[in-house]
Amino acid sequence: MRKVSLVLFGAFLGAGLTAVSTQTHLLSSTSAVAASAETYRQLSLFGDVFEKVRTDYVEKPEESKLIETAVNGMLTALDPHSSYMDAKAFRDMQTTTRGEFGGLGIEVTMEDGLIKVVSPIDDTPASKAGLLANDIITQIDEDQVQGLTLNQAVDKMRGPVNSPVKLKISRKEAKEPIEVTLNRDIIKIRPVRSKVEGNDVGYIRLTQFNEQTFDGLKTAIDKLNTDIGAEKIKGYVIDLRNNPGGLLDQAVMVSDAFLDRGEIVSTRGRNPDETQRFSAKAGDLAKGKPIVVLVNGGAASASEIVAGALQDHKRATIMGTRSFGKGSVQSIIPLGGQGALRLTTARYYTPSGRSIQAKGIEPDQEILQDVPDDLKGKDETKGEAGLKGHLKQKDVEERGGSSAYIPPDPAKDKQLIAAVDFLHGIQKGAANVAKSPTQN
Repeated sequence: MRKVSLVLFGAFLGAGLTAVSTQTHLLSSTSAVAASAETYRQLSLFGDVFEKVRTDYVEKPEESKLIETAVNGMLTALDPHSSYMDAKAFRDMQTTTRGEFGGLGIEVTMEDGLIKVVSPIDDTPASKAGLLANDIITQIDEDQVQGLTLNQAVDKMRGPVNSPVKLKISRKEAKEPIEVTLNRDIIKIRPVRSKVEGNDVGYIRLTQFNEQTFDGLKTAIDKLNTDIGAEKIKGYVIDLRNNPGGLLDQAVMVSDAFLDRGEIVSTRGRNPDETQRFSAKAGDLAKGKPIVVLVNGGAASASEIVAGALQDHKRATIMGTRSFGKGSVQSIIPLGGQGALRLTTARYYTPSGRSIQAKGIEPDQEILQDVPDDLKGKDETKGEAGLKGHLKQKDVEERGGSSAYIPPDPAKDKQLIAAVDFLHGIQKGAANVAKSPTQN
């Protein structure tokens, strides 16, 4: 038996253990033997092609790269979410799901070929050194940033804890570039952020589902109870917009946090005996208070599991725009120091038996944002249905992407405003009563 992880980001789903069977089956039929012979003939063809490329290509190829590319080609031909990860990509994926790494503590983006600081994270080397939002990083350890990809720049800023890194910063208000030297520290990705809305509504934003998410959710609810007062809270807004997903076990625990009973999600593989069902345990962290879940075209995978579970159980009202529509499960299968496979092994279904593959979660109340003219047409995601080679479903009408725009100014965020208004107006109703789908 061999361990593999399950993940659910916009390209992957959930943490857990599954087994790779070592059982062999005797093939007795002529067709099975013929198929096996054909398979080996094709493998022989691959060997012939590889040898010709290795010996006759105009330039000497890197043989290991040829093999990696061939393996990845085989996997990516299956569906958009299956792929090969080399050792470095596998380590990066583990860092993402663990939510902890050695670095500086800044959120960055790329803008016009430059690396721009979105915000420094509190109590990190970046915040202590005085880095500010909108700073432009022009050099990292004497290396010019322009020309690097965002991932390459991030790799240069990450590294062993306590190791130094020198940055050159361009700041709009400063006449001369600013040079700072920082010592890397352990940085924890904050997947959960919270604040009080309208004096009596708890707002909780989940940015991804890593190993810190459920603990962060509990901490956020405790803090909101303290800040507002448990009896005064009208309800909670759980913001999953533009959350690409993450670990399955975290999606299950976040859903369970608001449910007392019933199925949360099921995963179904090629064989019926591979079906897994995940159910809620007693205990509702929100104490039955009403919940609104915000989704949009950027909410995918693990986010859709949470939204689907709470919607099917009538535990939350879903608002926003249709979600991405990724309804498949990927297993992460380590390859003994040679990286790992990310392989689609199952589909997942909401408690009522819905598959949202290439369809998405439809909100109970669609709320459209006012998109600036310069972003119109650029604000919509393709959705799963728009990805080449995506898994198809029989007799299911596929739906394309929807808007993923969120105004930077909360005062202009129509979806958030509608959620808070809804909670202020609700007294009793389906959104604050947990039922199993069979009780509807």
